[in-house]
Amino acid sequence: MTRAILILNGPNLNLLGTRQPEIYGPTTLADIEALCADKAKALNVSLDFQQSNHEGALIDAIHEARGKYAGIILNAGAFTHTSVALMDAISSAMVPVVELHLSNIHAREEFRKTSFIAPVAIGQICGFGAAGYPLAMDALLSYLGEGS
Repeated sequence: MTRAILILNGPNLNLLGTRQPEIYGPTTLADIEALCADKAKALNVSLDFQQSNHEGALIDAIHEARGKYAGIILNAGAFTHTSVALMDAISSAMVPVVELHLSNIHAREEFRKTSFIAPVAIGQICGFGAAGYPLAMDALLSYLGEGS
């Protein structure tokens, strides 16, 4: 099995570090990418890291993951709570997906407690800030039977 993981980040995550640091923390997306690259190297896993503010681009990336990646770590941002299209893309791609959020979406506004991603994801990690990304990598590899 390929040891390649796609980390896919959705809308507004390009503004991390400056966007509501009281909720999302001071860590930038570039910092998170570096953290993930270090973790990937330690796990002997190849990694692609993408971000888009456009729903269609995220759907395209999920479709293109089929046969290329062992799994996807998806922080869909606000699309988590609105996008049936992302849910359908995940269902169709047949690539395991870990849903990820920096904040604890279950402790925030009521609308954030509904996830269209959760029913088609293998699991959800939320509330651990940037540390959630390496946790998601470990969880995905464990699910794949490859351990960390």
